[in-house]
Amino acid sequence: MQFQNITLSYGERTILRDITLTIAPGEFVFLIGASGSWKTSFIRSILWAKKLKKWKILDDNWINIALFTPKELLKYRRWLWTIFQDFKLLPRKTVKENVAFAMEVCGYGRDEITRRVPEVLAKVGLLAKKEKFIETLSGGEVQRTCIARALIHDPSIIIGDEPTGNLDRNNANEIMSLLEELHQNGKTIIMATHDEHIVNTMKKRVIAFADGNIISDTWEGTYCL
Repeated sequence: MQFQNITLSYGERTILRDITLTIAPGEFVFLIGASGSWKTSFIRSILWAKKLKKWKILDDNWINIALFTPKELLKYRRWLWTIFQDFKLLPRKTVKENVAFAMEVCGYGRDEITRRVPEVLAKVGLLAKKEKFIETLSGGEVQRTCIARALIHDPSIIIGDEPTGNLDRNNANEIMSLLEELHQNGKTIIMATHDEHIVNTMKKRVIAFADGNIISDTWEGTYCL
């Protein structure tokens, strides 16, 4: 993906200022920055959930996302998927039902849902927990359910917005191992995090934000704030 001169404003207040950035297919990128550095706003801009004042966002086929029709935008959003810190799962549904629901709302047929859900749950190690309700799971299992929900559309890009923020160290390490496995299998991973330990241990590309600007961009980087 290529981002050229992205500027996002709320009224008279500028949040992101002329962000220009290229993320190649198959990269693993950490986005770091203090609270209020607008990392999440950048992620929401990638999803086109925030309409930009000045923008040019291009996918790998050099199509301007801002010109997409609603149908094209829906297809684009299946090409990438976001995993959130607060999970955003449905507590009254089981693991299997939460993953299936992500397919149902996108119009998949019952036969395909029946086939795909067990396949994806097996990939994240949750097939044995498929009938469990979310409230009975550990934090790591809940986040793996979120990753399963992301994988159900086989996206090229997985975006994590503080996906380990509510997890203890052991569960956080499990989630990072799973994300690294997905990366090794060809997925592009973009992850916003405050976790210095994870960034320093994994030594991926690290992009640092401050006051709506990119202040550093390093390969095999560390937590530089």
